[in-house]
Amino acid sequence: MSQLVILNLGRGSWQQGFPSVTAQVWESGTTAPTHAPTQFTGSLPPAPEIPDLYQQWQLLYQALHRRLGRLNLGMRGIELDEMGVTNVSEADFHGISQQLKRELNCWLGASSFGKIERQLRTVLVPAMDLRVVIETDDLQLRQFPWHLWNFLEDYPQAEISLAVPDHKRVDQTTQRLAPKVKILAVLGNSEGIDIQKDREFLAQLPGAEVVFLVEASRQQLNHQLWDERGWDILFFAGHSSSLMGRATGEIAINRTERLTIEQLKHALKAAIDRGLKFAIFNSCDGLGLAKAMADLNIPQLVVMREPVPDQVAQEFLKYLLTAFSGGKSFYRSVREAREKLQGLENDFPGASWLPVICQNPAETPLSWKQLRDGVEETKKRFTKDWFQTVLLTSIVVLAVVLGVRQIGGFQSLELAMYDQLLRWRPQTEPPDPRLLVITVTQADVQAQTERQGSSLSNKSLAQLLDKLEPYQPAVIGLDIYRDFAIEPQYRRLAEQLSENQPHLIAVCYAGATDAEPGIPPPPNIPTAQLQQRVGFSDFPVDLDGSIRRHLLGQAPPEKSACQSQLSFSFLLATAYLQQHDPNLQIQWNPTDVRIGPTTFPAMESNAGGYQGMSNGGYQVLLNYRASKQIAEQLTLDDVLNRNQLTPDLVQGRIILIGTTDSSYKDFHQTPYSKNLSEQMAGVLVQAHMVSQILSTVQDKRPLIWWLPEWGEIVWIWVWALLGSVIAYHWRSEAAIWLAAGCAVLVLFGCCYGLILQAGWVPLVPPAFSIVTAAGILVIYTRVQAKQQ
Repeated sequence: MSQLVILNLGRGSWQQGFPSVTAQVWESGTTAPTHAPTQFTGSLPPAPEIPDLYQQWQLLYQALHRRLGRLNLGMRGIELDEMGVTNVSEADFHGISQQLKRELNCWLGASSFGKIERQLRTVLVPAMDLRVVIETDDLQLRQFPWHLWNFLEDYPQAEISLAVPDHKRVDQTTQRLAPKVKILAVLGNSEGIDIQKDREFLAQLPGAEVVFLVEASRQQLNHQLWDERGWDILFFAGHSSSLMGRATGEIAINRTERLTIEQLKHALKAAIDRGLKFAIFNSCDGLGLAKAMADLNIPQLVVMREPVPDQVAQEFLKYLLTAFSGGKSFYRSVREAREKLQGLENDFPGASWLPVICQNPAETPLSWKQLRDGVEETKKRFTKDWFQTVLLTSIVVLAVVLGVRQIGGFQSLELAMYDQLLRWRPQTEPPDPRLLVITVTQADVQAQTERQGSSLSNKSLAQLLDKLEPYQPAVIGLDIYRDFAIEPQYRRLAEQLSENQPHLIAVCYAGATDAEPGIPPPPNIPTAQLQQRVGFSDFPVDLDGSIRRHLLGQAPPEKSACQSQLSFSFLLATAYLQQHDPNLQIQWNPTDVRIGPTTFPAMESNAGGYQGMSNGGYQVLLNYRASKQIAEQLTLDDVLNRNQLTPDLVQGRIILIGTTDSSYKDFHQTPYSKNLSEQMAGVLVQAHMVSQILSTVQDKRPLIWWLPEWGEIVWIWVWALLGSVIAYHWRSEAAIWLAAGCAVLVLFGCCYGLILQAGWVPLVPPAFSIVTAAGILVIYTRVQAKQQ
């Protein structure tokens, strides 16, 4: 259980103050936004005397250690500046230390900042581990001894750390294989200091695997940092110093080579990417090293603020690693080790001021046990969470989605997305060359002087058939109702209808129930020929009025005036096919229709996005031809008056005759109808249906297929599982929703790719599953965080 306070000082200076200070409180020790942080704002007044006091403290610190005989000997710095301060006493040093502490707390006690402290006290729990991160780029602020803040005295489990404003979480690319803490101990130039004790203590650490590099070359250090197996802790002991006003630093890896962090940048970055969690620079003046390492997003490191006596460095390492390996948190371990150094201040004044943590706020410090048991703990945690969280969530979401889907909750959305996918298919198929559509337009209707009811006049139909007959069409489909007798003066038309010359198929309307009388077939067609020459024109219409299905055959209502058992499109297509293959066999089976070797499986009630669809008759999904125009078209006027009919347009083709005049009320919603103005004429819908049968049999063009019920369940569950994994893997809500959005896009891409292959798989339920699973885990994580 822990809390985190990020205190961002914003832009400002000691001379002008810091006008925009924010404090954010995060629960459970992570900045990952499982929920929004508590945030307070304030400001800090100018305090130009404080950096001057700290500079005096530095001068006295170094002068005092020089007077005590520790100028270079026993100090882990490359060099100490020559000082002009002389005759310094421990009392002077103690006095300036107390004055600095008073001035710091007076500054932090300003009313403009005091309200932040008061608000923090309302949400922080003294008994919990508390990390207080000072976030600033200002080098003077970073070197300041923030641990002197009186606020920390009321929070015994708290410790201060430094951070830069720009940081990010490191996505590690390597998992450790050995269940031990891997430490790379770099023992650099030891001239004037004793680092053997550091080595002895590191070698005795329980559960640790330590590789020592003693006064190694740059090439050897670079090679070890690049080790593919990765490291948990990087330790350095030897001489070091800050450079460029503490914007960077350098370490003496041996007696002749000094390297800056920039010179080790790529190797250190590789080590961080492969799992480096901590760095301990147990050497002098490390704030420059810390700043350069923070730019590489290292999770945590500990440095010494000023030159450090050799014995202080040795004792600090012992105190820190004893507490940390003993099970205490990293921050508590550093605070305990720092405070224990106070016992050395008779001989080493200011020792407890030296250690400082530098933190990447996007990372959460791990415990020694988590480091030591990294692989096994990860496996156990992953296995446990998988079954208890990820797998369970995905199954719950699957059950909910299937329940909603079963009652038709997604059907309208699924059908709408199906339509959209069909519309997005490239319109690259050519018009069907086996068809010619002759349309009766509004202009044609207005020009007819003998229109009869809702049908084409006998005169116009007779003229049209006379025009077509010489060009030898394969079959003529008359998609216009003719439920009236032919007048005596049109004997030739009566003969053509009765004798089937040319081969002509007409329509009737069966109706859905016995309450509908239907529309009878043309009376001139002999009763014996009705089943072969008259097909029903009924379309299976969905609840939204759209035509997505193709009805091949049905048992008509008992009292209907249309008793045809085969659809108009089926009769046209099979008549054409049998002209090309007289031996073609057609079989009607309980679950499918076979035309020669080609099978048309009957739709199930839950096919694709349908739930509880009426399964009356033999239905298949209508795979509309992805063409800008289903077939070549002429108007009645083009044929009768403009002489645009040619043998090439007619010979051997199916001629479909139908209306496109709105007065006939033969317009229908289809997947390609974005609105009512884009409805498709019934004759063109029939053309798509005829083309589907012909293309399936002759061209092997696939019918729209769908997954079996168990396949759809697996398909939806996989995406629910993916949504759960996304929310389980990422800590940031923003990252979770971004990844979930990407997963939905991938899902859409899969569904679109499959529709191009005539496959209709669910899109809306899996998308809902991804979002719901992710949302459930986000909420679950929030609740857990609050409970902790």
